[in-house]
Amino acid sequence: MKITIKQNILMEHLNYVIKGISAKNLRPILNCIKFELTKEGLYLSSTDNEIAIKTFIENKFIEKPEILGDIVVSGKYIYDIIKKLPNELIVIEELEDYKLFIHTNNSSFNLNCNNPIEFPNLELEYTKNPIFINKKVFKNLISQTAFATSNQESRPVLTGINFKIENNKLECTATDSYRLAKKNIILDSDHNENINIIVPTKNLLELTKLLVDEDGQIEIHIFNNKIIFKFNTILMMSRLINGTYPDTSKLIPTEFAFKIKLKLNDFYTAIDRASLLTNESDKNTIKLETLNNIIKISSNIPEIGNVEEKIEITKDNINDIKIAFSSKYMMDALKSLDCEEIELLINGEIKPIIVKNIQDNDLIQLILPIRTY
Repeated sequence: MKITIKQNILMEHLNYVIKGISAKNLRPILNCIKFELTKEGLYLSSTDNEIAIKTFIENKFIEKPEILGDIVVSGKYIYDIIKKLPNELIVIEELEDYKLFIHTNNSSFNLNCNNPIEFPNLELEYTKNPIFINKKVFKNLISQTAFATSNQESRPVLTGINFKIENNKLECTATDSYRLAKKNIILDSDHNENINIIVPTKNLLELTKLLVDEDGQIEIHIFNNKIIFKFNTILMMSRLINGTYPDTSKLIPTEFAFKIKLKLNDFYTAIDRASLLTNESDKNTIKLETLNNIIKISSNIPEIGNVEEKIEITKDNINDIKIAFSSKYMMDALKSLDCEEIELLINGEIKPIIVKNIQDNDLIQLILPIRTY
């Protein structure tokens, strides 16, 4: 293989595929990037067996596609080398015995390569009935749910986001068993079959980093053990998590004893200040108490001090409520809501707290209280 290409063009695509490499891999081949020069252009691929990323550079962006072929080279070293070269033409040339020669007018590098036969077959095929979602909508979907997933490997299904599709409705749910985030969106068209899969959250977060522009759609292909995302010149595959996601539909009440309306920013900043006097050992506990049309938010660390904040509210009855919760969990939930006014829905001091945008029923945040009263 031999190719001449501008540094900035190659670097743009290396920035994509480098995300498919994990430093934890014990197999050297999984720390590599595959270069495949064809008549159509240059393909770059990487995988750690959990995700795979493939991107394509058309011939019109290549100065000289001289000798077709493929090479497999250490991802870290090729990435660092190209990144530090000036934005000028780079020649990448395969020599004998799996050697790679990279040179510009003033710099030259030699790297050892691997046998391309050892590189995994990525199997990045398509389904006949893909799902199409606007990129911006998809990024919001992930950002509004991903934070609620668990990072405890003891319960693998909770480390992913549950995607359920029925007809033209997509429901995404994330929970760590202490909080829950659920987002619904309506797809442009009906899907022929019901879908119920769990996608690793860490892979979805890597995917959102690749969605640098928010114009256009992302194309989704779902299989029994993997999911493939296609957009621009990029293909990304993620393995699915085996197992059955818990049925969370019964966790969200339909009737509530207290409906409290208040300004999101006022509530967030008050909790943010009150959280200064909380600690992780006490689960960052904040206490909330209603007093007619006022909410009192308080916290304390006995050996240091206490804090009290007050906010004006509107509530639907004359009774008052006391409840406690994690300031971190509440702030995470509030950050996902893009609105001025929110609603807190409460049934009692040991019942889940529902947080939602008053104008939008498609996103629901649930937080379990902490028993202190």
